[in-house]
Amino acid sequence: MMTAMMERMGMTAPTTSMPGMGTGMMSSPSAMPAGMNMMMVPRCTIKMEKCAGGMKITCGCDDKMACSMMQNLCTMLAGGMVSCCMMMNGMMVCSCNLMMGMSKCEMTEDGCCITCTSGDKDCCAMIQACCDCCDTMMKAGCTCCIMMNGTPVCCGC
Repeated sequence: MMTAMMERMGMTAPTTSMPGMGTGMMSSPSAMPAGMNMMMVPRCTIKMEKCAGGMKITCGCDDKMACSMMQNLCTMLAGGMVSCCMMMNGMMVCSCNLMMGMSKCEMTEDGCCITCTSGDKDCCAMIQACCDCCDTMMKAGCTCCIMMNGTPVCCGC
């Protein structure tokens, strides 16, 4: 019979022991976890609109450096799940995961255009409801953070 022990923080490999063989070597605690993983997210102008089969999100930046950074992030993360996080006064108000459709990301001159569509009637209705929700919140003053695979690619209103 084998027993496995893990360090409390889950930072080291498990140790094993077997009856009659003594105990395995306990590993020493590893270094403390690194600080928070932070990244600057480009500030953009975000526009959401319904389209045939779903919705279209257009992110545009006036600053060439921010635009380039956003386009690189979108290129690296394209094909993953797109989500929109609506924030007001630093608090999340709403989060829409667009997992019910297929997302496509195209580069534009000043940013990118993310299209999320579905051939299923009910999924299309859900995507368009998310579009209405996010658009209404942005008009009311919320900031939108667009994410791909959980990584923010642009923020704005």
